[in-house]
Amino acid sequence: MITRHPVLPGQESVWDYPRPPRVEHVSKRVSMELGGEVIVDTDDVVRVLETSHPPVYYVPIDAFAPGALTPGEGSSFCEFKGGARYFDVHGGDEHRPRAGWTYPHPSPGYEVLAGRVAVYAGVMDRCTLDDVVVVPQPGGFYGGWITPEIVGPFKGVPGSMGW
Repeated sequence: MITRHPVLPGQESVWDYPRPPRVEHVSKRVSMELGGEVIVDTDDVVRVLETSHPPVYYVPIDAFAPGALTPGEGSSFCEFKGGARYFDVHGGDEHRPRAGWTYPHPSPGYEVLAGRVAVYAGVMDRCTLDDVVVVPQPGGFYGGWITPEIVGPFKGVPGSMGW
């Protein structure tokens, strides 16, 4: 049995997010830093909301600094969004393999994700959403970004594999 955390005014529970996931444009500013450099700073932001997960934020590939993304190894498949490809992320003298991903040919309903990249916040120096520092989704497998207005519990914590 999952015990939902209380939701205060101005907060959202990940347990109110749908499955299959919903995609929506948001009026937020995303900034990412790596190796002492700002590699992304944009307000062209889309988020994906899925039950039990903090939002995953996607920004245009073109919003990344030149050279910040190079093709990474491997691929994966989401039953909803389709086939994903990975990017290695670079900033300053730092290199993070498979730290970003994209859906080059997303499934129907997720076409807005084409040409956009999401990044694991936990491997960046710093990620912010409207100047609020992001906490990465627990577990290292999922790429959700936790901010004070998002409440869980979140998939990725020990014991959540069956959620």
